[in-house]
Amino acid sequence: MSKPSDVFADPEAVSRYAEGPPRLVPGFADLQRMARLLIAERAPQDARVLVVGAGGGLELKVFAESQPGWQFDGIDPSAAMLKLAEATLGPLVPRVRLHPGYIDVAPEGPFDAATCLLTLHFVAPEERLRTVREIRRRLKPGAPLVVAHLSFPQGEPERALWLSRYASFAISSGVDPASATNARTAIAAQLPILAPEQDEAILRDAGFTDVSLFYTGFTFRGWVAYAAR
Repeated sequence: MSKPSDVFADPEAVSRYAEGPPRLVPGFADLQRMARLLIAERAPQDARVLVVGAGGGLELKVFAESQPGWQFDGIDPSAAMLKLAEATLGPLVPRVRLHPGYIDVAPEGPFDAATCLLTLHFVAPEERLRTVREIRRRLKPGAPLVVAHLSFPQGEPERALWLSRYASFAISSGVDPASATNARTAIAAQLPILAPEQDEAILRDAGFTDVSLFYTGFTFRGWVAYAAR
């Protein structure tokens, strides 16, 4: 498995991206729907939403289709993935502004909500904290942040067991067993995955309150938290 930046620059990998999450992330479509509902609890009908890791455009399309009054700013370091997002969005593109780069390229806001789905497990812990702090700085007080990514116990033997479950789920979804095994090995070696309690601590340390777990899907977990007032 290449580094994420390499993978998302590979045209063939980018073209197949949309096939991956439904086969690797349990309840992927429902995760997107829950994220949209959690945002809608507090965001106004004309909300401005920041989407961190917007490449591919999958959640942007779900959000935009179900909330016709929302406007979006999406950031992603991969220009190829942002181009895919444009293709995925189609006629919805005018409601979305896409920005190539990391969190520092995001507009200042203030935003009514933010999401970061299937992204933070690529980010080292110290940079993860900075990223979440920068998201918080761009949010209105009380605005929701919805995050979801790989997060499971990091002590052995639990870590190995959860990685095995990741591969098993992929295989049961139709992924070639050899590819699933290779992905498991690469994830174990390359991704800076944290334990759930560490992920929750980062959200609190970054200035979020009322951190709540809303999603658990084998190796993936998701939280909603709110910008401190």
